[in-house]
Amino acid sequence: MQVRSLKASSVKVKGRHKLAGAALLAGALMLSTAPFAVAAPATSGDEIESIKISSGSAESAIDYWTVDRMKAAKSADSLVAGKSGSSAKVDTNKATKVPGHAANKNAAKTNFKAGGKTRGQVAPVSHIGKVFFTLGGQDYVCSGNAVVSANESTVSTAGHCLNEGPGAFATRWVFAPAYENGKTPYGTFAATELVTTSEWSNDGDITYDTGFAVVSNSSGSTLTDTVGASGVAFNQPRGEYYTAFGYPAASPFNGETLQSCAGSASADPFGQSQSQGISCNMTGGSSGGPWFLGSGSSSYQNSVNSFGYNSVRNTMFGPYWGSVIQQAYQNAQN
Repeated sequence: MQVRSLKASSVKVKGRHKLAGAALLAGALMLSTAPFAVAAPATSGDEIESIKISSGSAESAIDYWTVDRMKAAKSADSLVAGKSGSSAKVDTNKATKVPGHAANKNAAKTNFKAGGKTRGQVAPVSHIGKVFFTLGGQDYVCSGNAVVSANESTVSTAGHCLNEGPGAFATRWVFAPAYENGKTPYGTFAATELVTTSEWSNDGDITYDTGFAVVSNSSGSTLTDTVGASGVAFNQPRGEYYTAFGYPAASPFNGETLQSCAGSASADPFGQSQSQGISCNMTGGSSGGPWFLGSGSSSYQNSVNSFGYNSVRNTMFGPYWGSVIQQAYQNAQN
C-alpha cells in the first residue's frame, strides 16, 4: 500500500463542497437516502494521505483555542452532508487486536475510572476527548480517542474531522482529553501530522470515514503516558455489540459533557455503505468518538461515530475497520 505525505504549503482544495446545515435527528451527521454512484472497491494499491504540521503551527494552534472559541465551534455535521459511500466489500486481513494501556502514574494529573454505564451522560474518561479544528475559515468541533501507538501520540477520529473529503486538511487541530464544561484537566495536544484514507480524502467515501492525528507532547509527557491508551481492533466479525462515546453538541445536548450509547451493530439498511449502525441518539459534535467492543470504555476500539440517516431515527453509523483503515492507523502510529 502506498503512502503519500503532503507538505502544508502544497495542499490544495480539490472541490470543496458547499457547507450546509444538516438536520440533526439521530446521529453525528445526516445523509439522505437518495441513490448515488458506487465507488470502486478498495485494493492493496490504495494510498494513505497525510500532512505534516510544523512545530510553530502546532504551538499557535494551542494558543488559538481559548475556552470561548471552543464553546463557539460548530459541530462538523455539515462537512459530511451529501457524501456518498461504497457498497463494495471492504478489504479485510487477519483479525488483529492490539492491547491498550493505562496512563503513566507519574504523568497523569487526574484519575478517571472507566464506567460501565452504556447510555446517557457519563463521567469523563481520560483518553476520550474533544477535537477542535479549522476548515475553510470555520472553527469546528468533533470527538476523538487516544489509542495505543508506537509513538504514544496517536488520536483516532472521523475522517471528516481532519479532512474535507475531498479537499484540504484541517488546520489548528487539537485534542482536549477528558473535556467537561469548558475544563481541560490534561490541557490540549496539537497535531503534528494528520492521516486518513485516500478513499476519504480524494473521494469523500463515507465507508472509509476514519482519520488519525499524531500530536505533540504536553509538559514533557506523551499523550498516552498522560491519559492512557485504548487498544485497537481491525478486521473483526460484523454485528458485534458496541459502546460508543462522544460529545454531541446539537439539541438536546450542549457538547459540554461526555455521552454514551450502546447496541448490537447492523448493516446499512440502504446498502449505500459498508458501515454498521447501532442504537444511539447522539447528535453533531459526537463525530469521531470511539466505538468499543462490548460494554464500557476499557475494551478495544473498533470504529468511530460517523453519520446517520434522516429517515432512520436514533441510529449512529460507524465505518468497518478493515485493512485500509488499519493501514492508515499503522502509518500514523509509527
